[in-house]
Amino acid sequence: MTLLPPQRAASFGNDRSTLPKLACVAGEPSGDLLAAPVLSALNQIPDMAGLEVYGIGGPRMQAEGMRSDWPMETLSVRGYVEAIKQLPAILKLRKELITHMLGEGRPDVYLGIDAPDFNLGVELQLRNAGIPTLHLVSPSIWAWRAGRIKKISQAVERMLCIFPFETEIYDRAGVASTYVGHPLASEIPLEPNPTKAREQLSTLLHLPANALEGIVIAVLPGSRGSEIELIAPVFFETMQLLAKQMQGQILNFLIPVATPRLREPLEQLLQQAKKVSPDIQIHLLEGRADEVLESADVVLIASGTATLQAALWKKPMVISYKVPWLTAQIMKRQGYLPYVGLPNILCGEFVVPELLQDEATSEKLAAALVEWLNHPTKVAQLKERFEQMHETLRRPTGLLVAQAVAQTIASAPKHRVAR
Repeated sequence: MTLLPPQRAASFGNDRSTLPKLACVAGEPSGDLLAAPVLSALNQIPDMAGLEVYGIGGPRMQAEGMRSDWPMETLSVRGYVEAIKQLPAILKLRKELITHMLGEGRPDVYLGIDAPDFNLGVELQLRNAGIPTLHLVSPSIWAWRAGRIKKISQAVERMLCIFPFETEIYDRAGVASTYVGHPLASEIPLEPNPTKAREQLSTLLHLPANALEGIVIAVLPGSRGSEIELIAPVFFETMQLLAKQMQGQILNFLIPVATPRLREPLEQLLQQAKKVSPDIQIHLLEGRADEVLESADVVLIASGTATLQAALWKKPMVISYKVPWLTAQIMKRQGYLPYVGLPNILCGEFVVPELLQDEATSEKLAAALVEWLNHPTKVAQLKERFEQMHETLRRPTGLLVAQAVAQTIASAPKHRVAR
């Protein structure tokens, strides 16, 4: 696919009634983060600025002018068991969304952002109805459930890949694809400035200027309620254990709270920890994941997009995760990579430790974190690997995806129903 330059991406005239409609769906905070730069870039393309964008999105997408007609939280579930509990609400939402798009809300193009279990089903119905479909973020067919490539070929007109090795897989399957890079690689600077980040966080937390001069440990327990329920308790146990083992050293634990609804359960865990370890320095922040990661010496993190974020900030980390037993058994039978963390997948080896399920104990997590703190040479080597990864992923992602949307609209037959 040859992407048009911004000034030639589309030509729809100056009549605002002819401006196209873009429907898009992001199912969780990471998708909201990925899609926001796309919507921003669309506003920079002549004749696309001001187009109607609607669907399902989070606060970042809405800040770029999207109208979110359904709550993103309904889709923010991970794992088979969790999805089953939420299934009636998800099916109801999907039916309403498709009915609207096949009727008066018919879009000129649909952009699904990640969330393949939801989006592929929507895309299949829309494509069968003649609506062009794009999908940003390939499902991890290279890691597990490779059989999904057949459904993708039926549902998706073009896959927009955020990792460079994925286009070869789609080429072999005869599915059109474009490598667009990862937007986080453009947003995060190549060289972190931990000192500046600590100064900013000290001000934000109303701490003395030198309060974060000791060891800073970033703790990211996830962005879903199920993750907080399953992995956050052992993360708090790990913090308490580290504080006990490293007495005499100044430890600061920083936890960015991914969404407001997660504040209460994390506050409860914090209060429990304070009862056992009254002097422990644990700070909860509303969002601020980038500042927290930039400031950190080491990171304890739940598996997910945030692990790539930590890698782009060039941080040593320990990846952990827990899911219900049944979910774990199903995933184990369908997977074929030995690792789950994005840094390890992209590097093709275990460059950072993964402690999952029964291995995710406070003793093992604490030991793995201390291992990084005690071996600065290993940290320096890891930083070099992450610098190489950063360069590979650094592309004008938002603009490339926006151009793909504009090109698809420009080349599609005029199929819209009367407004």
